[in-house]
Amino acid sequence: MSQWKQLAREGLWSNNPALVQLLGLCPLLAVSATVVNALGLALATLLVLVGASTTISLIRHQVPSAVRLPAFVMVIAAFVTCAELLMAAFAYSLYQILGIFIPLIVTNCAILGRADAFASRQPVLPAAIDGLMMGLGFGAVLVLMGAIRELVGQGTLFSDMALLFGPVATHWQITLVADYQFLFFILPPGAFFVAGLLIALKNVLDQRRAARAQPVDVAPRAERRVRVTGTIK
Repeated sequence: MSQWKQLAREGLWSNNPALVQLLGLCPLLAVSATVVNALGLALATLLVLVGASTTISLIRHQVPSAVRLPAFVMVIAAFVTCAELLMAAFAYSLYQILGIFIPLIVTNCAILGRADAFASRQPVLPAAIDGLMMGLGFGAVLVLMGAIRELVGQGTLFSDMALLFGPVATHWQITLVADYQFLFFILPPGAFFVAGLLIALKNVLDQRRAARAQPVDVAPRAERRVRVTGTIK
């Protein structure tokens, strides 16, 4: 259980691909204008990470070291194709909005990096759990950025969720400010700003946690000596 907790902690927080490794920033910044866009790309990335990590762990002893990276890219490309076809079949409007960023998952350094650094050196179950946690960590940051940018930039939350979940999600939108738009947060500069805030917030939380974990040195109380002089009678 300690190994699974370590993998979960690294993927979700201490080694988060978006906040610590700073990998996969291109889709993170470009697609996170709304929650539905961020969630769509997060689910596709999660599927590719889990599938690619599991498959690469299965074939790690059969792939020669000379063609290791090209083989990994082919495996990742196969799962990206599956994710692209699934999105085109079940969420075609969202697939059109995300556009080129679905095929670009193949070149996401977070996926290839975990495949080479972890999945190719570990058994199947740890590799699958690592892919799951890394995907959840990346997706959580992506959705959080989408929520912040949509809320501050448009005054809404969960708009157009029907693109992903169908007609049942038509009335999920929460409108806080009607007829409102803050263009800075909708455009890419707003994505850089929000990403910087999230990274800074994580660093502050880590520093406070480390400060609380350090033992407090209590200085020994100095002994007070009292000189007593007696009189001889």
